[in-house]
Amino acid sequence: MGLVLTEEKTILPVAANRGIESSGTALAWVLGESLPNGHWYREAVALYTNSSGTDTGYGFFAPSVASTHKLAFEIQYADGRREYDVPAVGGSATGLRLTLLFDNIARARYPLLRETMLRLMAYAVWREHPQAEVIRAVFGTVNFPSATEFARGEKPSYDVLFAYDFKFRPAPDSP
Repeated sequence: MGLVLTEEKTILPVAANRGIESSGTALAWVLGESLPNGHWYREAVALYTNSSGTDTGYGFFAPSVASTHKLAFEIQYADGRREYDVPAVGGSATGLRLTLLFDNIARARYPLLRETMLRLMAYAVWREHPQAEVIRAVFGTVNFPSATEFARGEKPSYDVLFAYDFKFRPAPDSP
């Protein structure tokens, strides 16, 4: 919490940073985050927050204001053709779930879990493009310019966090 608030991306004055940092330190102490993994207190707090659903913070009670992430797929065919696709949503509720999924992918501590989540999404893309041999999933963050930078004409930038290539066998009966 403190990190986001101290990045000067809120309406809070810069002078509030010291109080935010100290409250973040106190909260980390209460949650046992400074204790080693496996410590009984840290595990008990993790069990409680996971069981109650409060580990997702504000998103448990209302929409979460997450970092802005982007997922793009590069679809590669045997003949060298490439197509590009991004996940599409059918409504605002699905869009909110996708945003929360992206936030969870970005926070995943286990690389295999993150890869599995992206593999499942790539598989859904492959089902729409059954002749594809490789689907590259590129996941990253979108960095928006400040109000001053935007007024100067600067555009959002994109930082790649993870990229995975998933190989599929083209479906024999697809056109």
